Amino acid sequence: MGPSALEAVRARRSWSKVTDVAPTHEELVTFVSAAGRVADHSSLAPWRLIELRGDDRERLGRAINKSNGDKGSSSKPLRAPLLIAVVASYRKSDKVPRWEQEAVASGIAHVLSLVLDEAGWGVIWRTGHYTRSKAVAKAHGLKKHEELLGWLYVGGKPTGRLGRRKPVDARHHLSRMPQD
Repeated sequence: MGPSALEAVRARRSWSKVTDVAPTHEELVTFVSAAGRVADHSSLAPWRLIELRGDDRERLGRAINKSNGDKGSSSKPLRAPLLIAVVASYRKSDKVPRWEQEAVASGIAHVLSLVLDEAGWGVIWRTGHYTRSKAVAKAHGLKKHEELLGWLYVGGKPTGRLGRRKPVDARHHLSRMPQD
C-alpha cells in the first residue's frame, strides 16, 4: 500500500530543476483522470490541460519572447521535458461564478502536481506576466472564454541532497468565526 494522502502532501515540494525524463502520455492520462476528481460545483469541468513536449516548448519560447517584445526564443520552457499548460475554460453558469471556476482549474493543477510528485516525478508550477499575453494565448490555441493559469513543469527528480521545506504553522492560518 502506498503512502497516505497526508503523507504525500507532507512530502510534496517544488522541483525547480528536473532531469530529461517525463511520464508518458498514457501515464499522464491516468494522473489527469485522478486529478479530475477535484470539487467542481455543478460539475462544469471549467478546465483543460495542454501537453507540451519537444518542439512545442520551442514554440512556447518564441511566444514568450514575442510577448516581451524580444526576438528569438526564451529557454524557459526547455527547463523540463514536459510542460502541462493549465487552462481555466469558463462556462456560462448562473450558479457558479468565474472565480469559483478558476479555483476548480487551480485545484486540478494542484492535485495533478501532488499525484505526479507521489508517483516520483519532479514538478513545479510556473507562471509569469506573459501567461496572459496574446502571443502566448495564441500559441496555446486559447478561446475567448479561456485563460492560461501557468504550466506544470514535469521531469525526473534529480538525485542528491534535497532542500528542506519549512513546516507550516497552522495556528497562524486557522481560526474560529468571531462571536457576537
